[in-house]
Amino acid sequence: MELSERALAARGEIEAVTRFFASVGARADEPGIADLTFGNPHEPPLPGLVDAMRTHLEPRSDQWFAYKTNELGAAEAIATGLRDDVGLACEAADIALTQGAFGAIALALHLVADAGDQAIIPVPGWFCYAPMLRMHGMEPVPVALDGADFDLDVDAIGAAVTARTRVVVVNSPANPTGRVYPRAQLERLAAVLEERSAAIGRRIWILSDEPYRRIRFDGIGFTSPAAVYPWTLIDYSYGKVLLAPGQRLGYLAIGPGVPAADREGLREALVPSQLAVGWGFPDAVMQYAVPDLEHVGIDVDELARRRDRLRGPLVESGFRVARTEGTFYLWAEAPDGDGDALAARLAERDVLVMPGSLFDRPGYFRLSLTATMATIERALPALLAEAPPRP
Repeated sequence: MELSERALAARGEIEAVTRFFASVGARADEPGIADLTFGNPHEPPLPGLVDAMRTHLEPRSDQWFAYKTNELGAAEAIATGLRDDVGLACEAADIALTQGAFGAIALALHLVADAGDQAIIPVPGWFCYAPMLRMHGMEPVPVALDGADFDLDVDAIGAAVTARTRVVVVNSPANPTGRVYPRAQLERLAAVLEERSAAIGRRIWILSDEPYRRIRFDGIGFTSPAAVYPWTLIDYSYGKVLLAPGQRLGYLAIGPGVPAADREGLREALVPSQLAVGWGFPDAVMQYAVPDLEHVGIDVDELARRRDRLRGPLVESGFRVARTEGTFYLWAEAPDGDGDALAARLAERDVLVMPGSLFDRPGYFRLSLTATMATIERALPALLAEAPPRP
């Protein structure tokens, strides 16, 4: 069978991840395995999630399970959450309910970008940006994050802009580094994108990828790019804060700063675009549950304890580990510069970690904090055995 060029390009971008996923899947359920790879649940679901789904599963009309687009009650609850959480004056009409952040990202690309356009993506960054762009017929343009803190390299982003640039992806809190970008960096980026948009005669959009927005540590605040750059679309997933990635629920929000005429055009395009991409709406029960789920979330303090229990001994033994201000991952440098070899050695000792090569940084590795504390305790001896030699 002859695949489309887009399918071949997407497969090429994600092939290493799918191979790794298959290898982990073959071992993750073995007795004694310490699985620190994907951000999957390792404990029973949150009671609030189960209660909300149970409550709204019971039909209240003969149309309860009929076709649903963007349910008003869900959209209103999300708009209220955006106002309360991050001070964005969104309205219900600005909200499109989607199948997780995947669906929201795909919808955003269909709304503002065409085949042949370019999107600037962070490196290291989420490994699904590039294949999604390829499937859309777009070209991913990787730009490295800056320095030991993995900040945005605003100058490099500006330099990467071409006449075909349409989207810049900003992921904060960032996967895999855990960095939360401060307002000053986002303001610098906004100024550069204003200047570069004028220079190329075409508006550059920010796609603000915010699925970990509610998972932040140590009282660190959060600024959405939409607060400083009007031309911003926000994608969000409930799968992270609920630790239920298999229940596909998310949204795309139009930034409140988008000028009125353009915002109205985007609003009018939401439902037709969601239909055209293949019924890009969440299931009815998940939409009904949104007002309840806005107030449900994992125990971030417990995640912080797991972060500290894992990060502290690693740093003390000589590993270089990013600070992890948000998300539920640790991002660390492999002492010998070979994250794949490190992951292979750890797997031999029944500890599964994600090699940095999947994020285009082969000298690093990622650890998931969604593992239980007992799993972390089992994994620590093997991890510490890989510590760099003392000088």
